[in-house]
Amino acid sequence: MFTGIVTALARIAEAAPLGPDPSHGRRLTVETPAGYLDDVQLGDSIALNGACMTVTSFDAAAHRFSVDISAESLDKTAGLVEPGPVNLEKALRAHDRLGGHIVSGHVDGIGQVTHFAPVGESWELRLRSPRELAKFLAYKGSITVNGVSLTVNRVTDHSDHCEFSINLIPHTLEHTTLGTLKVGTAVNLEVDLIARYVERMLSAASPQG
Repeated sequence: MFTGIVTALARIAEAAPLGPDPSHGRRLTVETPAGYLDDVQLGDSIALNGACMTVTSFDAAAHRFSVDISAESLDKTAGLVEPGPVNLEKALRAHDRLGGHIVSGHVDGIGQVTHFAPVGESWELRLRSPRELAKFLAYKGSITVNGVSLTVNRVTDHSDHCEFSINLIPHTLEHTTLGTLKVGTAVNLEVDLIARYVERMLSAASPQG
């Protein structure tokens, strides 16, 4: 489990294929800030852009670790196919502060940036979401974008998709990869876990369920 509070800005240094054809995944080698891996062990979970991955090897002295990601996971996520910046978050400990919200590290869908512009001291980010995620998005509700816990400020439903808006403060732009977003950029979305359980209970209780 995670909280959506990014603990480091890192970089995918290598994305090597695990086999000769598209059915194989990739081995990602991630460069981290100095000291980030001091308490990491093999098998630990670390979220990359909101996607939970298992550490398969690491070199704390070189500030690098590796994860293996399947072709299926690559197809269902964004920003993990090639070298580039990523948000990192280590798995939640039982005694940690829950500064964001409960995050599983399982990407529910891929969104797309439709608008990103300054508004006063902050920036407004608008995202297009798959239509099937619309029922989980609510005004002042929680959403995870590339592993960052954020608050929804507006939701607009359309026939084939949903668009929602978020305000980003300067601190978030400086300490996550969200400051590099552009119109058209694909992002990983994870809906609020509690909203998912509520939807399931309501559908199971209905006559159609």
